[in-house]
Amino acid sequence: MIYMLEDDGGIRDFVLYALNNSGLDAVGFELPSEFFAALSDNIPDLLLLDVMLPEEDGISILKKLRSAPETERLPIILLTAKGTEFDKVLGLDSGADDYISKPFGTMELISRIKALLRRSAPISQPSSDTISTGGLTIKQDMHEVTADGKKVVLTLKEYDLLCLLMKNKGKVFTRDELLNRIWGYDFSGESRTVDVHIRTLRSKLGICGELIGTIRGVGYKIGEKNG
Repeated sequence: MIYMLEDDGGIRDFVLYALNNSGLDAVGFELPSEFFAALSDNIPDLLLLDVMLPEEDGISILKKLRSAPETERLPIILLTAKGTEFDKVLGLDSGADDYISKPFGTMELISRIKALLRRSAPISQPSSDTISTGGLTIKQDMHEVTADGKKVVLTLKEYDLLCLLMKNKGKVFTRDELLNRIWGYDFSGESRTVDVHIRTLRSKLGICGELIGTIRGVGYKIGEKNG
């Protein structure tokens, strides 16, 4: 089940119609109070969350969901009329797994939803229990990341991105490769999504963020600090 919190009735009805006709069960809510009432009865598989809402803004709602144990790993796509990098970084820093700027294409939205649902499906067995390098450690069985001895809370996409880089230390991934491997889609111009996630990931990792190296004109890799 997909929940959509969007106060614009035209957008909400159109998206819900498209999702339900694509085999994705979805229900919509106009007000945050209605959404939270439904959330108390059932946790959805994914949430489409508008930013500009009555009663309470989407970023505040996002932070509440990430601070609650029952919804801390709920896949969330932020829908926003704001398209600046600052707004995207703010949304990702607050816990969004992905974002899409209005106006958006219905087929692109559905593709992103399906990709996020695939990526968020539980993995039966991790390929390796613990991965470590340069003060950075990932305990896959616990879905836990520590940087310089301190626990770091990452979104699903940030975690997947870090795991991929850590498992392939020294390998340079292009932006398009990362977009396809982590997000499961490849839309023209969307490689900027990777840059925004790398930026927030580095910030959260503190000094260990220096391990993520930028290969100018190519992409990113996990290497050595200041290397």
